[in-house]
Amino acid sequence: MKSNIILLSVLITFSGFCLAGPDDFKKEIQVGSDRQFGSIKDKVMTFVDNVKVQQGSLLIEADKLEVIASAGKGKEVFIASGQPAKYSQMLDGDKPIKASANEIRYDVANGTLVLTGGAELSQNGSMVQGAVIKYNLEKQELEAESDGKKTERVTTVFSQEGKE
Repeated sequence: MKSNIILLSVLITFSGFCLAGPDDFKKEIQVGSDRQFGSIKDKVMTFVDNVKVQQGSLLIEADKLEVIASAGKGKEVFIASGQPAKYSQMLDGDKPIKASANEIRYDVANGTLVLTGGAELSQNGSMVQGAVIKYNLEKQELEAESDGKKTERVTTVFSQEGKE
């Protein structure tokens, strides 16, 4: 029962993660960096230094990005790494969502982000931290995990903004 109450509280807190900008996922994905290299034959590209991925208001910034496009157009997987790599996006109602982790994996076909290593996701002052955070951009569903050690657990901070 207690875990159901906690889960409900997390869902209510992050229900502000409404919908992404209505056209974000329909827009083209642009990648910029200082250097890039890869295999056209294998459909794998690597971008290094000052990497920025943009799709509408979705922005990922990283030190390195590997794009695996072997599954075909619209099924690319973007694996961004950095110290940390960062994600941000403007949601309906001008509510920015921000995330950071050592690795951010963006699966275009599934509309998911998987944040690994020092993962943190925040919006409107509320925040979730864990070893791994899985976030479905379209369904607005969130799952966070610890690293299995008793010393590092999943932490959620609920904002009291707007409360009188």
